[in-house]
Amino acid sequence: MVVLENALIKASIDPRGAELKSLLYKENNVEYIWNGDPKYWARHSPVLFPIVGSLKNDSFIYEGKKYTLKRHGFARDMIFEKEAVFGDSASFVLKSSAETLEIYPFKFLLRIKYQLNGNSIRVDYEVENPGNKALYFSIGSHPAFNVPLVKGTSYEDYYLDFSEEENAERWTISDNLITGTVPFLQDQKKLQLKASLFENDALVFKGLKSNRISICSDKTIHGLHYDFRGFPYLGIWAAKDAPFVCIEPWFGIADSESHNQNIEQKEGIIKLDQGHKWDAGWSLTCV
Repeated sequence: MVVLENALIKASIDPRGAELKSLLYKENNVEYIWNGDPKYWARHSPVLFPIVGSLKNDSFIYEGKKYTLKRHGFARDMIFEKEAVFGDSASFVLKSSAETLEIYPFKFLLRIKYQLNGNSIRVDYEVENPGNKALYFSIGSHPAFNVPLVKGTSYEDYYLDFSEEENAERWTISDNLITGTVPFLQDQKKLQLKASLFENDALVFKGLKSNRISICSDKTIHGLHYDFRGFPYLGIWAAKDAPFVCIEPWFGIADSESHNQNIEQKEGIIKLDQGHKWDAGWSLTCV
């Protein structure tokens, strides 16, 4: 485990998946990241790469050949190399290998960087294409935040506060595939948390105006601000009756029921030419 720390916060990162497993606000001893209790969900903040969500029939087609790839890809289960570790920052690298090329026929380098700054943590994703052909990929974040955050409050005491007023449809999911859209956010900035929100899987949105979502409560001053500028898709999810909520900005989305499985024509896929780099990131501020 790699531990980063400054005067205000302390973060723990597991080289397996380069996954953020803990973020403690030392001033009030509040833990922001879900503890991974397998009773509900055994992960904490996995990276989704090289796909986001599920593929139709768990497979894709490239240059006439079919490849099998499980939901959310493989990076979250692989050991990243510790590239550099300092007191308040670290970078981790995952490179394509013979193992990955069997199920995903693209050479890649995925770098995940963490940087503490006051009461915030910044996470950056960098993807490089060292191969001799275009790289097709998606990437997404999947952090789970403790709700309730403090004793004496309940799940229903918290709400999500969008930085912009939203009027957005929800993309519906059946058997992990996108099936259509239904009206959901209607000229609103506030979404009250309750277990019933996730009875039909994640809330999935495309093209929201907001670049920040905050977790707030009228019963405590403690919450968080989650900034994710530029991500075209967003998922919000919790396991059944679980004391957490995931806020998931994505570059990519699950296949639709009607998709032809050609990865080059996949909704939200990123095409990265040989020798090129791509980057994006998000930050979390403890309150």
